Amino acid sequence: MTFGFQYLRSLLYIFQIYVAMLVLGIVFAPYALLSKNGARQACKTYARWAIWSARWMVGIRSEVRGTVPTGEVIIAAKHQSFLDILIIFNALPQAKFIMKRELMWTPIIGVYAKRLGCIPVDRGKRGAAITQMVQDVAREFSEPGQLVIYPQGTRVAPGAQKSYKVGSGVLYVGLKQPCVPVATNVGLLWPRSGILRKPGLGTVEFLDPIPPGEPRDVFMTELETRIEARSDALMAELGFDKDELRRID
Repeated sequence: MTFGFQYLRSLLYIFQIYVAMLVLGIVFAPYALLSKNGARQACKTYARWAIWSARWMVGIRSEVRGTVPTGEVIIAAKHQSFLDILIIFNALPQAKFIMKRELMWTPIIGVYAKRLGCIPVDRGKRGAAITQMVQDVAREFSEPGQLVIYPQGTRVAPGAQKSYKVGSGVLYVGLKQPCVPVATNVGLLWPRSGILRKPGLGTVEFLDPIPPGEPRDVFMTELETRIEARSDALMAELGFDKDELRRID
């Protein structure tokens, strides 16, 4: 398969998933406005379509490993691209996300995110943002669900180094719930920016939960160690050598 042909396929894929987002957003709107379950079904339908069409349009197959949690837990996930969001949301029964505030103002994503109970965070305010996030989470947790947070705060390219932020530790201590780390390698196939999508098997893996009760510093160290080590292993399955990248850099 030539680069040009794969690039064209990627361009068509990106175009159609945005069209699908618009169409499904409009079609499901009456149901979503009346019911949170309607909003969830709309988003599940979209995620399944995007995952399924990625398989035959650009050759990206998706796999979920580990035990998918169904109860009240915190999900702390490695974030490399939009694909890991889709896979995690599709796998979890009642996911709600900690997400950057500016996304809440987008026409389709923002409306549905609010209906699902997603928590906006103003990343520029740091300490104040964490305080507000904890208050918002306490309010939203009046309803059951799995709270998904990205400990690094943003998408991180494979091999790049970015510190884990304190927000996930604050939630872990405050909510007194188990935390399920999640590793992934999808950024090698669906990068955080650009058009080209590469064929291969993209994996999201739910790791063993970290039980509540650990000191925050201990929790943060364990969380980062486990997510990074397993993500590196998953990326190695696709032929990625993180140490080789360091030597090149």
